Amino acid sequence: MRVQKGKIVIFSLLVIAILATVALTGQQVAKNITLGLDLQGGFEVLYQAKPENGQKITPKVLNDTAQALNRRIDVLGVTEPQISVEGTDRIRVQLAGVKNQDKAREVLGKPAKLTFRTPDGKDVLLDGKDLKEGAAKQDIGDRGQPIVTVEFKNADKFAKTTKKYLGKPMPIYLDDQEISAPVINSVISNGEAMIEGGFTTEEAKEFAELLNAGSLPVDLKEIHSFAVDSALGKESLMKSMEAGLYGILIIFIFMIGFYRMPGLVAVVTLVSYLYLVLLTFSLLQVTLTLPGIAALILGVGMAVDANIIMYERIKEEIRYGKSIPSALRSGSRRSFLTIFDANITTIIAAAVLFYFGTSSVRGFSVSLITGIVISFFTAVALSRILMTLLVRSNMLRRPGWFGVKESEIGEL
Repeated sequence: MRVQKGKIVIFSLLVIAILATVALTGQQVAKNITLGLDLQGGFEVLYQAKPENGQKITPKVLNDTAQALNRRIDVLGVTEPQISVEGTDRIRVQLAGVKNQDKAREVLGKPAKLTFRTPDGKDVLLDGKDLKEGAAKQDIGDRGQPIVTVEFKNADKFAKTTKKYLGKPMPIYLDDQEISAPVINSVISNGEAMIEGGFTTEEAKEFAELLNAGSLPVDLKEIHSFAVDSALGKESLMKSMEAGLYGILIIFIFMIGFYRMPGLVAVVTLVSYLYLVLLTFSLLQVTLTLPGIAALILGVGMAVDANIIMYERIKEEIRYGKSIPSALRSGSRRSFLTIFDANITTIIAAAVLFYFGTSSVRGFSVSLITGIVISFFTAVALSRILMTLLVRSNMLRRPGWFGVKESEIGEL
């Protein structure tokens, strides 16, 4: 049989395209991946929601509180925060890259309940819920002092309140602390008010942002918190990458040494697998953590396992005396269900971990599921395409290309 050079050319172009894409864009893809708290350093705190005045802690209340915390994190300038509801009354917040932990703790845990009260400060006339969303702004007053302006949803309600207490002070409280007590000099009919609290420019800005973020639906009690230094995070990342590189290199050597040409094809598909997983993490903005790296390396093992199952089936068919093209077709078909079942059961286990696990366990399960789906594509689809091109080119005529000795043929 003549060697079909066209198939070899297509095979070579595919391999070159894969390796060139990885070499040219791999570093940029890796840089775009968001690193988690344990790899970048930062701050983590676990809160317990405390009901007040007979309030019930429901899943909706917890979700609303998590959303309020997320809005507050914008004030800190943190990208990709991890906020997760745990159990029936707990919320975990992970902020990678946070440098000022005291400020983060203050902004997150502060109830920030704004109230406008009667002159004696006892009764509440209006509160933060009466404010228009996003209407609080930092501004400059008539005397050049920093102020905060707010706008009310119901201008008529505010107008009636200012009319009733005309000429009297209306103390403004943030939580239980009085921050200002402006005197109502005229009826305010447009629903806009000015808060003077002896602010600095920065304090006025933070106060406005905190009001826009909204008050927390419940009180939060800090159960525990800890910080990870950025240097420790970088060291963890380097050690993990080094260990993973050594492990993957050993796998490459084993596959080529034991399976010969199919092993070389497996190396190409594993490189594709690693690249596609990182690309998926980058596009979906997945936060990569140490458990995520562990799941990524475990996914390499799953991808290798799929290749091994298929190649062993092909070797068995060759030992039965079948031709190499026939062995490829039969071995691929026989191995498919085994690979599919193994992947499905692992995905189910990972889904259970995600449903019942905490944040770090969930990160592991997400990375594992992503890796399994991509490994199924690369180890089954891509590997079969490359192997079929090689076999149909008639270049692989001898069983030795598949790691099968001539003396083994017909023994089964």
